Amino acid sequence: MYFGYYYMTQTEMMVYLFVLLPSIILSVWASANVNSTYKKYSKVRSMSGLTANDAVRRILDSNGLKNVRIEHVSGNLTDHYDPKANVIRLSDATDGSNSAAAIGVAAHEAGHAVQHAVGYTPIKIRMALVPVCNIGSNLAIPLILMSFLFGIPSLAYVGIIAFATATLFQLVTLPVEFDASRRAIAILENGYMSGDDLRASKKVLRAAALTYVASLAVSLANLLRLVVMVSGRRRD
Repeated sequence: MYFGYYYMTQTEMMVYLFVLLPSIILSVWASANVNSTYKKYSKVRSMSGLTANDAVRRILDSNGLKNVRIEHVSGNLTDHYDPKANVIRLSDATDGSNSAAAIGVAAHEAGHAVQHAVGYTPIKIRMALVPVCNIGSNLAIPLILMSFLFGIPSLAYVGIIAFATATLFQLVTLPVEFDASRRAIAILENGYMSGDDLRASKKVLRAAALTYVASLAVSLANLLRLVVMVSGRRRD
């Protein structure tokens, strides 16, 4: 298939149709699913009466992390832990809410703070990969395009390696996020939640975990697409 001076090989078409497209669909579904799941279980109130902010503060204090601050951040489900500033930021949908969904998400971020405090190895690896990943993801496509334009095959392979760092980052992210959710659930089970509200928090965290699986699938699919594309141009 031709697009100006670029043509798509049959193998590339197969990668698009049977690998990349399904992974993109999975990613879109996972994103929609986490939002709908959060919305559904935001109607389930925590029996403890605690807000997400209250719960996070207690979790941090009970783990000796009184130095970790809690701040508000605008947006929907933009909650995150910032290790550089040593602060957990809770979004509009989470901060101040006493829903099971909000407390589950907030507890997950507290789990990240605990990971840093105890020196959890995967999160150290992920932090170390951040600058490498940022550089690699920005250079990958330009390097591959320059390889095609100037006929320098080695640049394309460097571009693929650069893109692979972003895929590696997504791979390392999985155990980090799963472990944060595991820590969150264990904490919530220990006197914070039980019954329907605990089940609701678990379902929200499982839905959130699927978004990271989907992100890895998209990254792997794009890496395969680049490898196939470069290999096809190389044979030509």
